[in-house]
Amino acid sequence: MDEETIRQAQKKAGYQLLSSKEVYKNPWTAVREDRIIHPSGQKGLYGIVERGVFAVILPQHEDGKISLVRQFRYPVGERLWEFPMGMWETRSDVTPEELALGELREETGLRAGELIHAGTMYQGAGYSTQKGHVFLARNLVRGEAEREATEADMTVHDVTLAQFESMLANGDITCMVTIAAFAQIRARGLI
Repeated sequence: MDEETIRQAQKKAGYQLLSSKEVYKNPWTAVREDRIIHPSGQKGLYGIVERGVFAVILPQHEDGKISLVRQFRYPVGERLWEFPMGMWETRSDVTPEELALGELREETGLRAGELIHAGTMYQGAGYSTQKGHVFLARNLVRGEAEREATEADMTVHDVTLAQFESMLANGDITCMVTIAAFAQIRARGLI
């Protein structure tokens, strides 16, 4: 949704915008403060994290195995198991499919012959505008990864679906985007 459509929806829901200002910005993230009046009449403040569209991809191989990446996530100080995912801070003119194919190739070296859009999601709609697209990738061909410098420690691992589900059940997978993407793909009967 564009900013004007969002503003109209907020107004229709009874929110009044008093002021809005950008308080921080880098190539990946901007933070905005909106001073508002809630529908109840109470004044409030929203700190909103603005980020670009992302894609998350579940790569499924011909033998049924799926690929996960593992990387150190600086903000939480842990190495996480995740599906390949990301956004392009330098380009906003790409389709979700182009983004998904690019992120898959960049992080894993995999090229997908088939890409199935399985849904959309917001990553933290209570504080962020970031919207993501969920894809299942099939007919995979291995190639060289094209990782950015910030992804140098990333590793790729192929696991069976049973191993993945065991990792979920044991709490080894804690990335909410990976968990939500799997739920969307599974709920649609795609895997």
